[in-house]
Amino acid sequence: MPAIAKVTKEMIIDAAFEIAKEMGAENINARTVSQKLGCSTQPVLYHFKTIEDVRIAAHKKAGEFHISYVTNISGKYERPMLEVGMRHIQFAVEEKNLFRFLFHSNYYTGVSLSDWLTRENFGSLFFILERQAKVDERKAYNIFSQIFLVTHGIASLLANNAMVYDEAYCIKTLSNAYFGAMHLIEEGSLL
Repeated sequence: MPAIAKVTKEMIIDAAFEIAKEMGAENINARTVSQKLGCSTQPVLYHFKTIEDVRIAAHKKAGEFHISYVTNISGKYERPMLEVGMRHIQFAVEEKNLFRFLFHSNYYTGVSLSDWLTRENFGSLFFILERQAKVDERKAYNIFSQIFLVTHGIASLLANNAMVYDEAYCIKTLSNAYFGAMHLIEEGSLL
């Protein structure tokens, strides 16, 4: 008799991530994860104390997927940070369920916006911006936070509404935000 395949913690996280991606994070539960894996609920509850722990692990995986997605720069746009911003917006359009799970859930509790917009969370993006804008880390943070807020606002509107994605409008808006932040840096108004 062949050995029964062992359900691992990673398999459970992957299944929960796929459920969040396909149906929304609110559908992650022991039953849906076990159905996805073709097993009973026992392995899910063996590896995780609660289903909330499964959601937290899936949220972390979704965050890693998002960073990989937005930093996959192809050179389609004239500036790397413009492409990063456009990739964030495209993520919201193409991966609505994951976008909502990442940014419209309560998994960033107790964290201020300035604490969240850090090199630890967005490190590779800071390096891109430092090189592109030829600025130090502090200025890169200030530029990044300005651009991110505009980008994220557009992305949130597209992810949560039946709006039409207009690439040209998004490019213009993000470019205005970037050049506006650069101008403020040059003036010394955005420190």
